[in-house]
This record gives sequence, C-alpha cells and structure tokens, in this order.
Amino acid sequence: MGYDADHERALGEVGREGVSVTSIEDMARLFAGIPLDQVTTSMTINCSASIILAMYLVNAQRQGVAWSALGGTIQNDMLKEYIAQKEWICPPAPALRIVTDMIEFCARRVPRWHPVSISGYHIREAGSTAAQELAFTLADGLCYVEQAIGRGLDVDEFAPRLSFFFNLHSDFLEEIAKLRSARRLWARLMRERFAPRDPRSLMLRTHAQTAGAALTAQQPMNNVVRVALQALAGVLGGVQSLHTNSMDETLALPTESAVTLALRTQQIIAEETGLTNVIDPLGGSYALEALTDRLEREARAYLDAIDRMGGMLRAIELGYPQREIADAAFHYQRQLETGSKTVVGVNTHVQPEDGHPIPTLKIDPAVEREQIARVRAFKGRRDSVKLNQALERVARACHSGENLMEPICAAVAADGTVGEISDVFRRELGVYRDPGWL
Repeated sequence: MGYDADHERALGEVGREGVSVTSIEDMARLFAGIPLDQVTTSMTINCSASIILAMYLVNAQRQGVAWSALGGTIQNDMLKEYIAQKEWICPPAPALRIVTDMIEFCARRVPRWHPVSISGYHIREAGSTAAQELAFTLADGLCYVEQAIGRGLDVDEFAPRLSFFFNLHSDFLEEIAKLRSARRLWARLMRERFAPRDPRSLMLRTHAQTAGAALTAQQPMNNVVRVALQALAGVLGGVQSLHTNSMDETLALPTESAVTLALRTQQIIAEETGLTNVIDPLGGSYALEALTDRLEREARAYLDAIDRMGGMLRAIELGYPQREIADAAFHYQRQLETGSKTVVGVNTHVQPEDGHPIPTLKIDPAVEREQIARVRAFKGRRDSVKLNQALERVARACHSGENLMEPICAAVAADGTVGEISDVFRRELGVYRDPGWL
C-alpha cells in the first residue's frame, strides 16, 4: 500500500505486520535499540524499495554502523509487479533502471545485502501454473543479470547476492520438483549465457512461502493441514528459508495464536521429523525425477518464447506473461466450478457455515490517526529549503544517468517522505497505466 502525499494518509509501506514507514523518523523508531550490524533484515517492498532501503541505510549511518556491515534482503522485483502483483509507479523500463541502480549500488557499497529477491510467489498467487511460475521467475532473473552486466558489472560481482522467492502450493510432489528444477535450470542458464567463474553465481538460493491462494475462508482449521504439507514440500525441495502462513489469513491479519501455530509447524518439521538430517531425502525417486524433467522442459519452452520476443522486458510490454497467467487462472477456476479440481470444504466435503468459528484480529483505527499526527508533526519540523534541494537532486539524477541511490539517500537524510520522493519519480519518469492486455 502506497503513501498518499496529497491526502497525508500516512500508511507508508504497510507490511504483513502493519508496520508503517513513511519517513526516516519511522525507520529510526522501528529499529530503536536494535544494532543493525548484528541482525539481518528482510523487506517485502517493490516500487518504493529504493526509498525504503535508503531509509535503512541512513538510519544505520546514524547508529554508527557501516553500510558494509549490513546484511539483509529487499524484494525489489519490479518485473513481477507488471506480470502479477500490479503495484507500480513508473513504466517498466525506468523501474528496471532503478532496480539495476540498486544492484550496482549494493554490489559496491553494501556488499552483504541482497538487492533483489526474484519472486515467483506473486506470479503463482495470480493464478499461474507451476511451470509458468518457474519460467517467468527465472526470465525475470535473467533480465536483471543482463541489465547489471550492461551497466558494466562483472557477473561475479553481483550474481552471488541474487536471491529468489517461490510459492509452495498444494500439489505436493510437483512443488518439490519445481524447486529442484529451479536450481538446476538457473545454474544451466547462468553457465550458458554468462559464463561466471565463481560457482556461487550459479546458485539459486531461495526463500519460499506457503500459498496464500490455497487458504480457504470455509473451514479455516483445514488451513493448518494445508500449510503443514506445503511447508513440508518446501523442506523436501531444499529451500534456504521458509514462511508458513497462518490459518486465519483469509479472514484478517493473523492473530498471535495463529502466527505461533504457523511457527510451530516449521519447528516441528525441523526438530521432530529428522528430515533436516538428509540433504535430499527424495533424490532418486522416479516420480520426482520425471516431474523435475517435465517442469524443466515446460519452463524452457516459455523461456525460448520470451527470448524470441526480445527478452522479458519486451515480453511484459507485449503482455505475454500476463495473458498466459490469466488463461491459467481461468482454466483453474473452471476446474473448481466443474468439480474436476477439488478443494476440501469449498466444493467437496462442504458443511454449513456458522459464521467465522475462529477469533480474528481487529486493528484499532487509532493506529492510523496516530501515524497521521506523527507525519504532520514531522513535516512541520523540517528544513524545507534543504529538502527541496535534495528532491531536485533526485529529479536531475532521473535524467542524468547518475545512480539514483546516493541522491535518494540524501533526500531521506533531508527528511523526505516515501510519498514525496515517489512523487519525483512520477513527475520525472512517468506514471504507468495498465494497458489492459487482459
């Protein structure tokens, strides 16, 4: 959710936990007492990722922490926004330029930071098949690599810090095979196209999250089982980190008890099952190896089609992945309606609903009012001359080719808000309107 500067709706970048970060003051309050060189931080943010990262960096400076000591990940995957998530400011080309600026900046100034988490999660949530999620995610990754190399970076200078983010859906074996295929295919594509010398540049390190789209409002307790099986698929597929959804997320933000149960699901898998004692428990399974080969073939076919169009940026501009996902989502919905695909509690084993039988979280509206008041007070204390000069520097950098991260950091340090810096992007780089491919 974006910050509306015109109406001073201080919603900032609201994450799953409802954290609002509108200004450097908010960032400082969020990390007060937390030594940033002793933690790693993950930020799920995209179209204003450059601004949020700048706030994190400026806050670290004020803590006396060197940027070289900072570790973490920022999602920052704008290509998937145009494909699936649909949260953007600028058109695809300038948005891709900003992502490339961040890759370059982090490679040289924040070397422990992962500047982009290439995300198939939202592609799958939008209705794609497993093969489409695999292909379009890797195509996005290849596009980022090409852009960074075109900027003059050596592939080994940044590729080891790329990370991925996949969905864990309900077809148990297919999800395991998808993750295995992703690692194998990424290594092959990187070797074929860019010939890196560092073997770490071939590695696909991935976070995964259980499928929000697979959760149901009907019989929500069933979601506990769904999440456990999806998480198990992630572990068997070899993910490096994992998020388990809460059973109540189709109804509201999760309650503390639901979040705790989701966490315990991971801990039981990690500490009671013995699966983590084996590198690849299902390796050699005929069914799994055949699925892995099939998904790689299907993904290669999509990648070949994208190459013929001139790469992922051009494919997005032509609406190719958007249409493919829409067709897949329509086909899946028809399967649910005809009953050829079953979802327990929705189109089979249905029972009368008695409202929502589990407690849900309710957010006090006072939280928003308090944040609005904080933003207004923050704006009243600023040096407007200093701020306007900093914003003008960002505007000039939009056209000069200068890496935008230094000017954005300066604007943040001059007390610019997410909305105000985003407004510079809107004015100088344009506003993207969905062309309506669908």
